[in-house]
Amino acid sequence: MTTHVVNTHEAKSRLSELIREAEQGTEVIVARNGRPVAKIVAWTAAKSSRVPGSWSGQIVYGEDIVGSDEDIVEMFDESSGANSL
Repeated sequence: MTTHVVNTHEAKSRLSELIREAEQGTEVIVARNGRPVAKIVAWTAAKSSRVPGSWSGQIVYGEDIVGSDEDIVEMFDESSGANSL
């Protein structure tokens, strides 16, 4: 990898050109008073580790996964006023 060092004034004046250099693989170092302070490198998007459908066919659901609970049904009926009719 090629490295190109520029001062801050030059970086401001030639930013578009320096970005193109970074896209082509050149590492651009921006220096202030001769000391490196920043680096311009090409952006690489993070790759997703998620594979859609990887659990397909591995999960099985029963007929009634929750089921009715008589106590809950009774409390619901009481709160809705069904018994007061």
